[in-house]
Amino acid sequence: MGDFISINPATGRELSRRPALDAAAVDAALDRAEQALPRWQEAGFHGRAEVLEAAARLLEADAKRLAALMSSEMGKPFAQGVAEAEKCAWACRFYAEHAERFLADDPHESDGSRAFVRYEPVGMLLAVMPWNFPFWQVFRMVAPALMAGNVVLVKHAASVPQCAEAIATLLRRAGAPRGVYEDLAIDHDAVERVIADPRVGALSLTGSDGAGRAVAATAGKHLKRCILELGGSDPAIVMPSADLDKAIPTILKGRTQNNGQSCIATKRVIVHAAIAEAFERRFIAAMGALKVGDPMDESVDIGPLATESIRDGLAKQVRDTVERGATCVLGGKPLPGPGFFYAPTVLKDIPDGSPAADDELFGPVASLFVVDDLDAAIAVANGTRFGLGAAAWTRDDDEITAFIDRLRAGNVFVNGLVKSDPRLPFGGIKDSGYGRELGRAGIRGLCVTKTVWVD
Repeated sequence: MGDFISINPATGRELSRRPALDAAAVDAALDRAEQALPRWQEAGFHGRAEVLEAAARLLEADAKRLAALMSSEMGKPFAQGVAEAEKCAWACRFYAEHAERFLADDPHESDGSRAFVRYEPVGMLLAVMPWNFPFWQVFRMVAPALMAGNVVLVKHAASVPQCAEAIATLLRRAGAPRGVYEDLAIDHDAVERVIADPRVGALSLTGSDGAGRAVAATAGKHLKRCILELGGSDPAIVMPSADLDKAIPTILKGRTQNNGQSCIATKRVIVHAAIAEAFERRFIAAMGALKVGDPMDESVDIGPLATESIRDGLAKQVRDTVERGATCVLGGKPLPGPGFFYAPTVLKDIPDGSPAADDELFGPVASLFVVDDLDAAIAVANGTRFGLGAAAWTRDDDEITAFIDRLRAGNVFVNGLVKSDPRLPFGGIKDSGYGRELGRAGIRGLCVTKTVWVD
């Protein structure tokens, strides 16, 4: 077992180290969670809501401090970190307010005197979380899980140990009893042992499709339910009737938010030939005007990539795509100096089978595709193994209907930015995973569905 090492991606300097838990410490965490479970369920919706409401207040009060932590540990631009902390508070309040209604007994017709569906907590859940939204990814799963009456074990990403500890501390300050939220600093090899523990009833993972396959295989071996939110290669289709004054800055934000490191980032921009020249000119100019630098500088648009290996992997994907025949019209290389910075990049003439066409590019790299009609646009959008999000820009009602009906993705947004929202279910299809987070479906997915029939 190695240490969890925090490295500032803007400088490449080590910030802190945290040793991984040994087997005895993991067992102790599981014991604490098991002991806390009945008391947490007895607290009821009102008692659990008090903790979530307190967590929301702390998230808002500490938003700037937490944002600075995100900036220093994984390179998130400071203003985006503030917004992330505030979004976590929103999720806490949303479920504190709505969980009891979402999980109320659901009556059904039957041949008995009455029948209903009841939603009961699974018990102990394991969450395997990524580094790119180190607070939001945790809270969007933990807020509904805790309100449903579950206790949660969280294995956070090894590169954000300070964020992981900050979340655990915040929930303790909010009044979560010991054992209700356990921060597991464990490596990947130890995850299988936790999944196998009979006290763990289900798990949730956000990460790459490779990580999803590994965790799903282990969960299947032990007959454990899992929710997988995996990678994406999200398209944004731009048709001739689109409002380019709105579409271009929104697509730009979708591609470069969080330094381009988002599963639902707009990775492939599919533009109708009738407007391709105008769109390309304006989009390249907008990408080229972005300021890259210290994520704590609020005038900066793009900070560093989270790790050296992510930057180097992205550089290889771009290089391989260009070697296969693509044209790089902006950027296309790491930036000199300390830190893990990569230049805002635009590729076009993307060949089939290249990384930009087939894989997920995690960084500020936009891939442009030109098509002749709606059918071709949908074919390109759907022509990927991923299916997380998709966006379409048009003011034509028939085209809107076609995109809603025919785009193959778990989330389809028309004339707007693909995003997660506590009020709406979120998740993917195909290699982007299965199961849903958020909304009513999200909290019910963290429960056992019990059918009750009475004569």
